[in-house]
Amino acid sequence: MNINANMGTGGARPHYMNQGSYNQPNQANQQPMPGQQIPPGNYDPNAFMNPNAIFQQPIVQNMAMQYTQQMASTGATMMKKEMEKYVPISRLQYYFAVDTKYALTKLGLLFFPFTHSDWSIKFEQDTPVQPRYEINAPDLYIPTMAYVTYVVVAGLVLGMQNRFSPEQFGIQSSSALAWCLLELAVYSCTLYIGNIQTSLRTLDLLAYSGYKFVGIIVSTLMSIVGGTAAYYATLGYCSLALAFYLMRVLRSQVLPVTTHQTSYYGETDSGYGNKRRLYFLLFVAGAQPVLSWWLSFHLIRYTAPAPVLP
Repeated sequence: MNINANMGTGGARPHYMNQGSYNQPNQANQQPMPGQQIPPGNYDPNAFMNPNAIFQQPIVQNMAMQYTQQMASTGATMMKKEMEKYVPISRLQYYFAVDTKYALTKLGLLFFPFTHSDWSIKFEQDTPVQPRYEINAPDLYIPTMAYVTYVVVAGLVLGMQNRFSPEQFGIQSSSALAWCLLELAVYSCTLYIGNIQTSLRTLDLLAYSGYKFVGIIVSTLMSIVGGTAAYYATLGYCSLALAFYLMRVLRSQVLPVTTHQTSYYGETDSGYGNKRRLYFLLFVAGAQPVLSWWLSFHLIRYTAPAPVLP
């Protein structure tokens, strides 16, 4: 048998030499051409040789996105917990849960509380109903907006009296805020020293004491129209209405529901304990007219200096 004859040019080649995949390179192992993009979902074994191409892999991008979302969620949760230690954000959300209808109705109640009859605060599963659904509930939206408006109105009145300066905004806002914090501290100390057990919270007291800015604004604006007489007449009525409102709305939260309760020291609250609660209630209601006058009288009682004759 002639072996060379079979290996000649015209002879048949072995079947393993006729397979195209034997001499041709594997397409999966081919290097991509410059500028050529790998279709999504295809894995490039040589991509990790290029540091810039690592982050272009779909697997790496998905892992990075999931890790970033997890870190952001964890960071937000930790930040919320840390802020809750100093600022009760969840409680503040309750006091700002208002709408336009509530704001208008509450302002009408502050000016005309004599026409209101139901002063009870509704509860839902031992939690007070949000202010937008309960007109008697305290809120911080109206006191906050009234405080800002008070500073603006004070600047307006000072400007009409030629006494305005840019520093007056800081003086008016800081002094009013300082008096509010001092008032809140006095109320808290009174409750603690007098051992008066109530359902009032610190933010409740801040809300109730902030309603006086509504009367201050109206009284100051009336002084522009009618002078000192209009100021004192309006301030007197607004103070009387606010005192009546506080007496009625705080009654159910300060005075005990039952006639006999045991205090912290074991004594019965039916006698002396009730008197302390009543005195505190009168103290809160009576302090509002005095503070309203103190925060606004310097805007009214002003006499322009006499002109200097040459």
